[in-house]
Amino acid sequence: MSDAAPTTVHEPDPLRVTRWSPRVRWRLLPWWARVILVYLAARAVTTVFLLILADLQGPNAWTGAHPGLLEYSNLWDSRWYELIAGWGYPSELPRTDTGQVAENAWAFMPVYPLVVRAVASLGLGWDAAAVLVSFAAGLGAALVFHRLMIRFLEPDRAMFAVVIFCVAPVAPIMQLGYAEALGFLLLATVLLLLVKRQYAWLFPIVLVWSFTRPGALAFALTLGLHWIVRWVRRADDPFPVGERWLAAAAAVFTAAAGVGWLVAAWVVTGDLHAYTDTELAWRSAYLGPVELVPFAGWFASGDWWLGQPWGTIAVVGLIVAFAMVLLLPAVRRLGVDLRLWLVSYALYLLAVFFPQSSTFRILAPMFPLAGALAVPRARWYRWSLVVVLLALQYGWLVIAWSIQGRDWTPP
Repeated sequence: MSDAAPTTVHEPDPLRVTRWSPRVRWRLLPWWARVILVYLAARAVTTVFLLILADLQGPNAWTGAHPGLLEYSNLWDSRWYELIAGWGYPSELPRTDTGQVAENAWAFMPVYPLVVRAVASLGLGWDAAAVLVSFAAGLGAALVFHRLMIRFLEPDRAMFAVVIFCVAPVAPIMQLGYAEALGFLLLATVLLLLVKRQYAWLFPIVLVWSFTRPGALAFALTLGLHWIVRWVRRADDPFPVGERWLAAAAAVFTAAAGVGWLVAAWVVTGDLHAYTDTELAWRSAYLGPVELVPFAGWFASGDWWLGQPWGTIAVVGLIVAFAMVLLLPAVRRLGVDLRLWLVSYALYLLAVFFPQSSTFRILAPMFPLAGALAVPRARWYRWSLVVVLLALQYGWLVIAWSIQGRDWTPP
């Protein structure tokens, strides 16, 4: 009989087996690393879409047939920004044969082209610098957006909100030669500062944002409504005198900054209506020469697209539907301040915008709604939503970015 020790059969340790599984390794990453990986993966998918469409692209006003990725990423308004970076803004407004203000550079604000010009001066061409600035700004926006969402949602939901932000139908704009990505970064920052009640930091950020993308006037309304809400709730949520004055000053400053570009165009051209008439020049392709009448654009667009009475019915229906969305429990989870922004921006667009092919891009500053879409946790829902959003993203690129002949569907 052998006195040798019996052989021990070691069962695999479940903890050891699962410790380094992809899901566990994902959860062990810091939040910022996960956001970066999500953003890079989303931009990689978009790059594939762009390469496919660039290969299919025929000759057009900006490129020859089958342009390279960087050249293809700088169509449409990208060339206006390049023109501004090289030659600035006209001191005399161009006119059509009928005397109306023609499309010109005053429709585009200066921060993005100046930043791209600075990056291009390091040795990059304009196309590469424009894409790099948008790409970096989009990453910054995703990181700040996560910090905004984590204040209202559980970690997994906040991260999925970032996924939605990164794969949304107009998310390709974060790697194209447009100012939107920089605008997203600045908007996400001011919203985060607002919910943290760090009013003093709003002044420099709002100033830069006001000369990057339109929207500061809507944020001024948000700040005003925020002040009223805090005042009404001061018994349960103290509103110290110092914060009252600082928040009020931020609202007034933001309103002034919101008309800063209009004033700049007036000073340089001598025409008080230089900026608004320039914006209306793009609308004239649909309606002919028109005046800026607040809250008329959506109804004029409804009439143009659908005729009457369906045009008006559709606009009223959209307004009612949006109001109902704001009352959904998933949207209410985002807190009062983000909902105030959604209301303010919606009113701003209703007052000044004429819906056409750029509508989806113009609606993109409502990206806090991604947090509401991120609330359901079912895997089938999340994967299905990502697939649908990517399909819509490709569709948006086909319709709005690629150019077919005399194209009238700019992004």
